[in-house]
Amino acid sequence: MDLKQTVIGIEFGSTRIKAVMLDRNYLPIASGSYEWENKFENGYWTYSAEEIVTGFQTCYRELKKDFREQFGQEITTTGAIGISAMMHGYLPFDKEGNQLAAFRTWRNITTGPAADELTEKFQFNIPQRWSIAHLYQAILNGEEHVKDIDYLTTLAGFIHWKLSGERSCGIGEASGIIPVDESTKDYNEEMVKIFDDLTAKYHYPWKLRDLLPKVLMAGEQAGTLTEEGARFLDPEGTLQAGVPLAPCEGDAGTGMTATNSIRVNTGNVSAGTSDFAMLVTDKKLNVHKEIDMVTTPDGMPVAMVHCNNCTSDINAWVDLLEEFAGVVGAKVDKGDLYTLLFQKAMEGDPDGGGLMNFNYFSGESITELDEGRPVFARMVNCKFDLANFMRTQIMSSLATLKIGLDILTKEEHVTVDKLYGHGGLFKTPKVGQTLLSAAVGAPVSVMETAGEGGPYGMALLCAYMLWKEDGESLSDYLDNKVFANAPSSTVMADDRDREGFALFLERYRKALAMERAAVDTLS
Repeated sequence: MDLKQTVIGIEFGSTRIKAVMLDRNYLPIASGSYEWENKFENGYWTYSAEEIVTGFQTCYRELKKDFREQFGQEITTTGAIGISAMMHGYLPFDKEGNQLAAFRTWRNITTGPAADELTEKFQFNIPQRWSIAHLYQAILNGEEHVKDIDYLTTLAGFIHWKLSGERSCGIGEASGIIPVDESTKDYNEEMVKIFDDLTAKYHYPWKLRDLLPKVLMAGEQAGTLTEEGARFLDPEGTLQAGVPLAPCEGDAGTGMTATNSIRVNTGNVSAGTSDFAMLVTDKKLNVHKEIDMVTTPDGMPVAMVHCNNCTSDINAWVDLLEEFAGVVGAKVDKGDLYTLLFQKAMEGDPDGGGLMNFNYFSGESITELDEGRPVFARMVNCKFDLANFMRTQIMSSLATLKIGLDILTKEEHVTVDKLYGHGGLFKTPKVGQTLLSAAVGAPVSVMETAGEGGPYGMALLCAYMLWKEDGESLSDYLDNKVFANAPSSTVMADDRDREGFALFLERYRKALAMERAAVDTLS
């Protein structure tokens, strides 16, 4: 294997860190992973600094092992490496590189006053999970560490910094820190000035731009792997320094890349621990608290509907059913159990038989809930069986996404001709596809690489940086080089499924009062 003709993408997802190595034909040839879960500590959803490092190194070690077993050689170098991670959040560092506060992830809904004020001042929606909202809320809270911040970054930006020594990130990731200007391909200078004016009275020794990563476009090189960075990734010492690094990106940008949803009027849905829909648009949209405006990795505006909760509740129920299987002496593979249960859902009534579920492990800004409580409920005369239970679970995981998408399609008249799906919800063929299609009323396509998701997309951004032709755009590269003959399947839900989801969603909206009561009474 010519290692220079390979690329490696690594993504820090919410429940798994995964690495994927691609060959020159853009096919996955090795992978590694590490499972983890966020913890709620001292009022914040977080991952410890120790586990970030442990997970990163374990994931890469598993990739090395997989490659060695298949090809009989060690990974001493590669064409390029790229880092991606869950977007947004808050990671502040001082001048010595010390972390000043626990990592505050996208899942935290603790920045309401800051997000509201910035949205009003910027006349641009600033969601609670964005880095700028976390920073301003820390200022409003009077947190002592703020005065000592020298660098504010995201999880992807932090890892990239450790590998390369470079304080930079891709434009898609940057657009979830503070809004960017599509014309300058940089942070919105007017908003930066407004923020500095807002915070001038605190007399901090920094201006906002002093703290932020440099913004880079897809295709640019973002430094090289240093000797220190090589040992950070590969403590065993096999990997050599000098590998080019692509600009780090958020999971939104890698999802768009992995599904070839970069051009205007294309869209994709990522469905895992959280779910979000990305619609690339050239229309000027009104300000909606439910809609985020970010960018593609090459700087095109994207309307984003982001939901904090998707498959966590499904995972919890599957764990329970796996435990029950063990109690009765039935040994079952977890992956096979997911497949069986998802397939069973397709036998259920189109509306779930009158069952109701809220999958809110955490709060949801779209439905105006600062906290979440998973709730399952049913009427006494409903059809309570396994098929309806599983169908309700899956429809519940998509319901909040549908509420947000309705704003784009019904109020802003954004057209959804076709969506690409990727992430764990789509691993069982056709099930997640069909129910998402039923929700949005449009065809949903899934590529064979959909299960690879973000790390695959990040590896493709590495490939684009290395192997693009002069003047070749990212969308052209993906269309003509990567996905020209890529196998995919497309599903369009029938009228019965679409009508069933609409009926479920009508009941879901009415039952939100029950979820709010659960938050108020269960503490």
